[in-house]
Amino acid sequence: MRSGPHRIFLLSPASVGGIRAGLVMNGSADSEIARRLRQDGVPLGELFSFMSGLYFRGKLAYARAFAAAPRDLDGAFVITASGGLVPPGMLVTLQRLREISAGSVDPADARYRVPLDRDAQVLSEAVGLNCEIVLLGSIATPKYVDPLLDIFGGRLVFPAEFVGRGDMSRGGLMLRCVESGKQLTYIPVLEATRHGRKPPKLEVISSRTARTKQNLRSQVRPATALERTTARRVPIS
Repeated sequence: MRSGPHRIFLLSPASVGGIRAGLVMNGSADSEIARRLRQDGVPLGELFSFMSGLYFRGKLAYARAFAAAPRDLDGAFVITASGGLVPPGMLVTLQRLREISAGSVDPADARYRVPLDRDAQVLSEAVGLNCEIVLLGSIATPKYVDPLLDIFGGRLVFPAEFVGRGDMSRGGLMLRCVESGKQLTYIPVLEATRHGRKPPKLEVISSRTARTKQNLRSQVRPATALERTTARRVPIS
């Protein structure tokens, strides 16, 4: 029986405006992932990992390693521009990807704010008070913080080690945490320093163990039966 709080991660989305996104969203793209996207769909986590590279891969691997969700709930959700909160294992087609990416990640944009508020409220009620909601995304601007604080309040926490780091550094840091099995330090967003001095660069690791490589390969997977059940039980887009 758990003695500590549950823990669910909210991941900021990958950009769909970059070069790698264009490689899969172009209707004539012929790569394997682009063909799957046009046909049966691709898990959102796999898709955003391809588009974003190190940063999103790190967030996804970290969330899957350290989530401690209440029974029958997903341990991680991706914040989307106009689709609310989406489990990373959920299959999305090219049409659906365009739909959930159509808005602007701006609290003033109703296409972003309305579905996010709706899904965050459903999640808040489902998890109760004994659950940390860990934001793996920027707190330097209000685009994630303002909507999420309104609903989760003091339950919304953030890795203190993120302050001052860029995206690539955060991604590398999270992958090292997965390898070591050691979590970052979570602090309430309400009390967090949103801007800070840049920390020292991570030490270069010349090679990775076979176990770590296997972890990185296995971080992206199709939705499990539990994830599909969760998506039905908790009506999050």
